[in-house]
Amino acid sequence: QVQLVESGGGLVQAGGSLRLSCVASGRTLSSYRMGWFRQGPGKERESVAAISWSGGNTYYADSVKARFTISTDNAKNTVYLQMNSLKPEDTAVYYCAAQSLLSGRWPYWGQGTQVTVSS
Repeated sequence: QVQLVESGGGLVQAGGSLRLSCVASGRTLSSYRMGWFRQGPGKERESVAAISWSGGNTYYADSVKARFTISTDNAKNTVYLQMNSLKPEDTAVYYCAAQSLLSGRWPYWGQGTQVTVSS
């Protein structure tokens, strides 16, 4: 089992920055790759970024490249999503998730944190 708890969401003006955090707990975290997803109003959930606990194997959606940075702090079992130059279209509930390296599936999800970007 893996438990994920996100924090750091909030209201920010366009052009501003936020940093999301996801604290992971569980016995076999090294068996998972971590990612951030989001679901905006009336939209389907989409993948935003992903990273392995080693800090490699990163992925970014085209819509966030050069603006968002995903990183890990293994000592704190924490994954971060630094979001800069935020746009109103970034408004969404952001979810942290863990991907099984064995199956490729994403079986574990956090509760989500709201990010609202005002124009």
